[in-house]
Amino acid sequence: MATSKSAKIQAEMEKVKAKISEAQAKLKELEQKHREAENEEIVDIVRGMSVPLDELPLLLQKLRGTSGQAGQKSGPDGKEATE
Repeated sequence: MATSKSAKIQAEMEKVKAKISEAQAKLKELEQKHREAENEEIVDIVRGMSVPLDELPLLLQKLRGTSGQAGQKSGPDGKEATE
């Protein structure tokens, strides 16, 4: 008995779906490994700064505050410019 054209197409579709599922699983695994590697890099950087653990939140707040002000325009005297 010969396999119908639609059955062959259906079989090919199932193969492609299986490959897609495998690729999605691999992507998820790679994203997790990437996140873990980034976290390790962050920990290494922070440890290299020799900042006591109780002072770290304050330091991070200060850094966040200065980066938030980076977009503000200031005049030659350092004060915020008004228009």
